[in-house]
Amino acid sequence: MKLAKKFRSVCFVSLIALGASFSSQGLAQDGSTSFDPDEQVAVVAGKAITNRDLEFALNDLQDQLGQVPPQQRRAAALLALIDIRLLAITADQQGLDEDGVFQQRLDFLRDRALHNEYFNRQVVQGVTQEEVRARYDAEIANRPAENEVNARHILVATEQEAREIIAELEGGADFVSLAQERSTGPSGPQGGDLGYFTRGRMVPAFENAAFALTVGEFTREPVQTQFGFHIIKVEDSRPVQPPPFEQVSSQIQSGIFREKYAQLLQDIRVETSIEISDPDLKMAYEAALEQPTAE
Repeated sequence: MKLAKKFRSVCFVSLIALGASFSSQGLAQDGSTSFDPDEQVAVVAGKAITNRDLEFALNDLQDQLGQVPPQQRRAAALLALIDIRLLAITADQQGLDEDGVFQQRLDFLRDRALHNEYFNRQVVQGVTQEEVRARYDAEIANRPAENEVNARHILVATEQEAREIIAELEGGADFVSLAQERSTGPSGPQGGDLGYFTRGRMVPAFENAAFALTVGEFTREPVQTQFGFHIIKVEDSRPVQPPPFEQVSSQIQSGIFREKYAQLLQDIRVETSIEISDPDLKMAYEAALEQPTAE
């Protein structure tokens, strides 16, 4: 159910970014030196702005500040904070803080900030690199053995031409030279080289033929696909190597965040009264909760 999947993942997409931003709190935006968070950097209308305020702004405004050179982001954040403070003071003087709609929005922003802070303390801060590494090792250990092949092919338009090329190969012709001379595929100039690929990367007929060959062997019958007729040769076969830990650690960490976040909500949900009066929203909410958390 597409609606349910979207509904279920709306909050968590922002939480992954939140986890990344929390992990950098207390650091300069350019990744260089840490600052004393309580140090005062400015005063506006008698109210101090500290390094912690700057860090809040850097995290909250990271999309807007993304185009600013790293060494200038603290200054840009201060400029933004002063502008925000000036308009906030004026709005407060005009009594806008008493507006009912504003109060509702303020309640929402407070809830969201508390939600994010609780997520950070209960989930983000509790996930260590040792836990991420252990999950990686477990997933690699449970990974099914899989091979990949390095293959070449010659693509032609007709079955007759494919059979003629097979006959030449059986007579001792060089596969690379024939691919360069006769193949109509984009890999022809490279001798038909397709590099290494695993199952699921090629169209079924091509894949089945390629993985049925032994190293050094070529197809003795033309292989037809929607692209034409192929003669395939396998140059090498080897076990698929798992991705290095450094390449997938952030993805694994996000998965752990997702699991812990879902469990956290499930535990709290059973202890909390939730009533949804709109029938359509109630049905969508319940359907979303019935969906598995793993994609």
